Amino acid sequence: MMNIPDDADARRAVTPVICYPTDSLPRPDMTVLQAAAAAAQGVERVVVAPRDAAAIRVPAGSVLRISALDGPQVGDLNLFAADNLDERFYSGKTRALHGTHVTTGDRLWSSFPYLRPMATIVADTLGWYGIDQFGGSVHDVIGTRCDPYTGRLLAGVDYHQCCHSNLTRALADAAQLPLAQAERHVHDVLNVFMCTGFTRDTGQYFMKASPVRPGDYIDLFAEIDLLAVLSACPGGDCSAEHSSDTAACYPLVMERRVPQAGDLDGWVPPAVNAYDRSHGR
Repeated sequence: MMNIPDDADARRAVTPVICYPTDSLPRPDMTVLQAAAAAAQGVERVVVAPRDAAAIRVPAGSVLRISALDGPQVGDLNLFAADNLDERFYSGKTRALHGTHVTTGDRLWSSFPYLRPMATIVADTLGWYGIDQFGGSVHDVIGTRCDPYTGRLLAGVDYHQCCHSNLTRALADAAQLPLAQAERHVHDVLNVFMCTGFTRDTGQYFMKASPVRPGDYIDLFAEIDLLAVLSACPGGDCSAEHSSDTAACYPLVMERRVPQAGDLDGWVPPAVNAYDRSHGR
């Protein structure tokens, strides 16, 4: 039986405290990075087929542009340090530092014990969306990725074109690893272009039709040498469902863009986190 305290309303009215104040967080020089990105030239282009994934290597100081091609489509992005798969995108820490959704000026942080910016968002053509009346926003770091295990749990069937499996296959090919070994490196994603939030009444994760249209893009400035792996989600624009062949799906594009000579003078890649790793011993 629920035991409601007499001061329940007062307890609910306590002012929240931000867990990780970011006043002292190192800030990128957005003026320099955005100018360099704006003048960058495309040198490599990879098309990610619907319900599949692909990989691209993006050296530090380059820009990764992810764009919609023929129709509304969301993508699930994994990032790795190009020479060390153990250093990978940490969606939970990125969420704790920047919020549930990211846009221009936010950074994508790597896993422990490295904890450094892997990429900085320097352009986002969906930045206008903001937060809608349902609490939804774009480019989330709260979801995981559609996967065959949850599909088996909830629907009792195996589906192999979900983002987890797509990422596993693409990483295995890019890193020349067996599937089982590659799968251990696949991690929670940046849901590019996906519009999501939490319901106010039940607190459940929701998705709705992405506002992305052909030509929209997000630019990620590579702070370190990156291996980027992107899945074109089987949910299409995620307006109805994912992990099936029902939704209309479209390709995505990953483009590596190189700034002009001299545009990044003075910029240096970030060092790994300086914590001594003694853990009190």
